[in-house]
Amino acid sequence: MRIGLQIPSFTTGEEPATLRQRLADVARRAEDSGFASLWVMDHFFQIDFIGPAEQEMLEGYSTLSYLSAMTERVSLGTLVTGVTYRHPGILAKTATTLDVLSGGRAILGIGAAWFEREHRGLGIPFPPLDERFERLEETLQIVQQMWSRKNGPFTGKHYRLAETLSVPAPISHPRPRILIGGLGERKTLRLVAKYADACNLFDYVGVDGIRSKLEILRRHCEEYDRTYDDIERTTLSTIDLSPGGQSPRGAITHLKNLAGAGVQHAIVNLPDLYQGSSLSQFAREIIPAASEL
Repeated sequence: MRIGLQIPSFTTGEEPATLRQRLADVARRAEDSGFASLWVMDHFFQIDFIGPAEQEMLEGYSTLSYLSAMTERVSLGTLVTGVTYRHPGILAKTATTLDVLSGGRAILGIGAAWFEREHRGLGIPFPPLDERFERLEETLQIVQQMWSRKNGPFTGKHYRLAETLSVPAPISHPRPRILIGGLGERKTLRLVAKYADACNLFDYVGVDGIRSKLEILRRHCEEYDRTYDDIERTTLSTIDLSPGGQSPRGAITHLKNLAGAGVQHAIVNLPDLYQGSSLSQFAREIIPAASEL
């Protein structure tokens, strides 16, 4: 099993001027410790179950560009880009730029978007859910076209592009990997089977829930004549190693159970990332064990 690190919070308890160094330190330590990937959320306000909206939040792709300069090997992505936040052509160009400047390490994480408050707050249209999924599918089609040799027009229900031109091309071959995040069985997992290279599931549904979702994904793959094992199965977990939280042994057991359900890449966030020693402890005691799962 591979392990990724999500950074969902930029609240360090220090002045904003110190944040760049704290992020650089986290990224370098994570890479040196064996984490396979680094992820940030694609939000503009902090989300409720992390902290108040007024907490510090950095724009995702600017942050990933900075982290790419601080690292050499880890993959870099968003968990996940809201489809409503950027025009698909601009999103494809942004992800391409990250891929080129990181040396081919970009992953495009994307989903249907959900955080209404930041849409309303920043004046971003927030269409109904069905329309957001329509836009998500068209965006996936546009991104794939822009990452192909086709640079002609695209005409969809919601987006019309006269030229899907993107130069330079990505470094990743044949293109950057696409990850779709979400648990929806009828729409999200169907889009994974049809377009994506990876899925991301929240582990709050439990191990049995993860196993059930992956079986549904397998059936969608059969529907689209897609090889199930070509799709990387990832999850997002919170692991709290601070005093009173989980033990390393408990964390390893959790990861083992996820692996048994079919998960290949467990992405974790550590609540005391800036204040405690959890990153070092995770690297020392958990990553070596996870590599054998």
